[in-house]
Amino acid sequence: MSRRILGVLLALGMAGLSGCAVKPVESFTLQVDLPSEFKLKTAANYRPATGETCTLPRRRGKRPERKVFFTEYKPAASRVSYQLPLTETVEGCPLVLRGVEFDFYAKWGKRDGDVGGDIAGISIRDRLAGEMLVMPESGIQELSWQCQWLFRTVGPIHAIRKVLSCNSSGARVQSRTAYAGGGFSRDELGGKTILIKLGLTNEERPYMGDNWVRFPQGWKRCRGTSMEDQYAFCMGNTTDFKPFKMPDGRVCDIYPTCTE
Repeated sequence: MSRRILGVLLALGMAGLSGCAVKPVESFTLQVDLPSEFKLKTAANYRPATGETCTLPRRRGKRPERKVFFTEYKPAASRVSYQLPLTETVEGCPLVLRGVEFDFYAKWGKRDGDVGGDIAGISIRDRLAGEMLVMPESGIQELSWQCQWLFRTVGPIHAIRKVLSCNSSGARVQSRTAYAGGGFSRDELGGKTILIKLGLTNEERPYMGDNWVRFPQGWKRCRGTSMEDQYAFCMGNTTDFKPFKMPDGRVCDIYPTCTE
């Protein structure tokens, strides 16, 4: 065999080895921008790939098909980042990433119990369908989610409590049925980035309708059938109100300023 032919065969062999060594990217970057005093639990959920008949055994206290990450409260806005595999093999069972769940928690006061939370998530499917999001050419898909504090009163002293509501931007933050989320094709995610920008609006609104009446200085709590009525729907009565107790102990007639 001539040296020329041997060189060609060697070159082709090296090219073949290089081709075998190059594997498609099987992960993507997930980033979440959190406001100050927020913490986050993130769970990546894996399921058997389409067409697979294998099942994962249930084991007490362990879920091998679920990757969970925790981020604690920070006094300033921060960004968390994860590198999530799109495929996994657990106990010989080929799995694919089906979705990511988020549990958001935030502080609204100084007491230990002054915390509110909400959930969100993104789904990941085998192919594009319906209202799923298409990755831009930049390789970075930004999602804008907005949170808002909803206030209410509880108990016989009508104490103020707050509920956190987080939705996709453009949805009515007041509605708790507009779940923050989105859907992606798994084939499009390899080597790409999903950036979730979570914001917190300064405006607070009542948790339920027909309990409060808005005035230029703030909100007044409707009296209801009596001062002891804990539900106290307005029912068209926008002149009779009741006091409530603020988290700092003050008894006020208008929220959040306490003064008219």
